[in-house]
Amino acid sequence: MFVMTMTKRRLIRAITFILVLITGIAIGVFAIISSINTGAEGLSFPIYSVGRADNKISITFDCAWANSNTDSLIEILGKENVKATFFVTGEFCDKYPEDVKKLYNAGHEIQNHSDKHPHVKGMNLNAFIEDVRSCNTKIKALTGEEPVLYRSPYGEYDDNIVTTVEGMGMFHIQWNVDSIDWNKPSPETIIERTTKNISSGSVLLFHNDLENTTEALPEILKSLKEQGFEFCKVSELIYKENYTVDGTGKQTEIKDTMGDAVAVTDNVVINEAFEFLRENLTVADIENYVNNGITAELMQKMMSLLTDEQISAIQQMDENELKEVMTKLRDAIYEKDAPIVADSVPETEPPVTEQTVVSDKDGTIVSPEKY
Repeated sequence: MFVMTMTKRRLIRAITFILVLITGIAIGVFAIISSINTGAEGLSFPIYSVGRADNKISITFDCAWANSNTDSLIEILGKENVKATFFVTGEFCDKYPEDVKKLYNAGHEIQNHSDKHPHVKGMNLNAFIEDVRSCNTKIKALTGEEPVLYRSPYGEYDDNIVTTVEGMGMFHIQWNVDSIDWNKPSPETIIERTTKNISSGSVLLFHNDLENTTEALPEILKSLKEQGFEFCKVSELIYKENYTVDGTGKQTEIKDTMGDAVAVTDNVVINEAFEFLRENLTVADIENYVNNGITAELMQKMMSLLTDEQISAIQQMDENELKEVMTKLRDAIYEKDAPIVADSVPETEPPVTEQTVVSDKDGTIVSPEKY
């Protein structure tokens, strides 16, 4: 039997070809391929959390207004050997440059939270880009490092904002665990909200310059460590390439290779056809199919790659054999604990793209029940 090791991308190409030739299982193939597409159709989402299995999570702080507890935060985080991510505004850099340096020198990462903390939803994109670049410039002048992460003021964004951030070579970061410290709850409330139901890949939101946050933080760090979580900076938590972000804002890695060899069929002609297709179809071909369905141009291209013998051989495969091949391909691509179900609908609602300001503090976000 012919056995070949396929990359995930190549397997997807093979699946697409079967879809063109065999209409009997077209719906199942479509569900598998469509699940690889990112998020809801026509929308882009920031990263709210990361699909990981190693119990790593990230603590983040938004800094925009004042600096009353910089030294306390550094001391508390230092005692627990926790490195956090601080999203600072350009104006914060202007007012408190020494604090930014202190945080950076303590091993924490400094990332972009806008220059002047504007409402960015619907903002003129030229003005938005200038605001982001201005903050980047100020952070780099203080730390020597160019920010690679961006967090919107008030948690606001729209599709244009997300795609513009990505186009600037940055990652748009939100959060999936809100301490609501900006609303000045009790330390006990903050602890309860940030130590219960936390999962691997979570991003926790806090703010500086808040007394109750400072009081709650030691217990939060202790509790999360006891639960087996490991802290890392957001830039270390996320995947930098080969990933998707679904409609809930969860970033998931796409593995380039699967490791194990996949047996396709016992038919040498069919195997040769699959091998040839995976070498000649492009990513653009697959994306065109995912976005627009099967076009005459795409069908013509695939047919032009194969011989009449190869086409005939695939067409003669019976339905059970094709289903078996599809099962092998699916299992090779997806982990068994997360099977893809045809025509399934995500149970989790996508994060809303507009939030209401309920506090004079930075970072108002969507209501907790959205997560």
